[in-house]
Amino acid sequence: MLFQPQQEIDMGRERLLSICVQFKGQLKEYWGILRVDPMIAAAGRRDRIAGRIQEQRAFAKEETDRALKDFLARNRNWRDLSSE
Repeated sequence: MLFQPQQEIDMGRERLLSICVQFKGQLKEYWGILRVDPMIAAAGRRDRIAGRIQEQRAFAKEETDRALKDFLARNRNWRDLSSE
């Protein structure tokens, strides 16, 4: 099949970009661990989660950032609740 609909091409591109975001997040997390910098490690974990959301839900980068930001705002005290 020589012709692919534009939607299929965009979906493949978004999936590839999400895998790259996950890989970048993993590298950033390991770099933070290596440098003993918890802020860099946490940013790497956030990037990995964002990449997973992008891949699973087929969201664009802006939608993923908004969804993750909303989730973290709603659940910012989850550590306090988990110890009960």
